[in-house]
Amino acid sequence: MVVDRIDSALLRYMAERGRHAGAQLPSIEKLSEELGVSAGKLREQLEVARSLGLVEVRPKLGIRLTEYSFEPAVRQSLFYALACRQATFQQFSILRQHLEAAFWHEAVAALCPEDHAHLQQLIADAQAKLTGRPVQIPQSEHRDLHLTIFRRLDNPFVTGLLAAYWDAYEAVGLSLYSDYAYLQEVWAHHGQIVAAVVAGDVDGGHRLLVEHWHLLDQRTALGTVTTMASIG
Repeated sequence: MVVDRIDSALLRYMAERGRHAGAQLPSIEKLSEELGVSAGKLREQLEVARSLGLVEVRPKLGIRLTEYSFEPAVRQSLFYALACRQATFQQFSILRQHLEAAFWHEAVAALCPEDHAHLQQLIADAQAKLTGRPVQIPQSEHRDLHLTIFRRLDNPFVTGLLAAYWDAYEAVGLSLYSDYAYLQEVWAHHGQIVAAVVAGDVDGGHRLLVEHWHLLDQRTALGTVTTMASIG
């Protein structure tokens, strides 16, 4: 059985008996008695579960399971890799591109009118930041736009990997990039992508998405962008 391959007594217990988000787990003391594992060892395992985003621990509320997300586990491992060798971001960025391209049609087909309206508002908000005084970098809009397009996918591994990409994007400092002409060009392209999505032109949106990445790669080759090629 898969559960037998989990090397944490606490995680095995959680997988076997508390499968839904919000489920209350016994105290560490009670778990220690039931599982035959020392309280100290269980506290160590609890910290691992917290770092993986599998539980939350609050005073008076105890230990509760959270909704499963792949992002915390990916983020921890990815940040470690980036700390050791920052060039790893480029490799993860390529993975992100392939994921978005592969799941584009499925993701866009699942969007609802509320999502379309939100995407259009993000474009308007970004343009307002770029034309305001002072000019602001629309980083939160950038992240939100891409993740909104894929938000309806019923696949926590894909959405977790995509969310972790944006965590890394900010961690390596790409959200601070401030070349104005670059930002205008990127958001003009984002506007075209959203217009295609709202119009139901799924293939056209996919083509624009791929062109968007190629545009950024070309600008990098010309030395007009940062050394990170695929950051849009």
